[in-house]
Amino acid sequence: MKKLRCLIVDDEPVARKVLREFIAKIPFLEPAGEAVSVAKAEAFLAANATDLVLLDIEMPKRSGLDWLKQTTLKPMVILTTAFPNYALEGYELDIIDYLLKPIAFDRFQKAVQKAREYTELRHRAAPAALYACLFIRSEKRIEKVELSAILYIESTGNYVNVHTTEKKLVAYLTLKSLESQLTTAEFMKIHQSFIVNLAMITAIEGTLVMIGDKGVPVSRAYRDKLMQVVEQRLLRRT
Repeated sequence: MKKLRCLIVDDEPVARKVLREFIAKIPFLEPAGEAVSVAKAEAFLAANATDLVLLDIEMPKRSGLDWLKQTTLKPMVILTTAFPNYALEGYELDIIDYLLKPIAFDRFQKAVQKAREYTELRHRAAPAALYACLFIRSEKRIEKVELSAILYIESTGNYVNVHTTEKKLVAYLTLKSLESQLTTAEFMKIHQSFIVNLAMITAIEGTLVMIGDKGVPVSRAYRDKLMQVVEQRLLRRT
């Protein structure tokens, strides 16, 4: 199983430091990043693959619980707080665990083990059909996209354009975060700004990969990798 990527959300530097040190001691965890507010956490999660959020409750401007009630971004959450009176409300929001500060390492270890076991169970139980699609937040909708329908994905700064056989979706994601979540080998990055569906390539012309009438550029850094795949399937005279 891959490591769980953890985001620490806490406005207290000392609390973030403790959690950083705890994460470093657990072999199946890796740090994804840190945020000092739920607003910064929301922006981070929209652009980065994250499995687990270690979330403080009482923070300036907006509490962790308020964010949990409203957000549609749903990584696993472990609440980390100095206040015991929020526990019931937290569990009603489907959190993995509730840790009271100061947090003991053995208690932290038990909480993240729950997250690991939940992830393993979810992967075993997920129907195969779910692995053939993605759910993409585009504007105010969450769109289901069949992987087989994706032509190519184009980066435009902090956004990506997902071009499919039927439409184009604009999502607040980075190409890097999307690439890490594409589990099929049929997708390949061929340029700093483009990922293509290999099954949709109709021709290769010089430095362009043709997908229907659209020419997608291939950069020198990625051309060799692409041609290795092509060579494996290239018909030769015998």
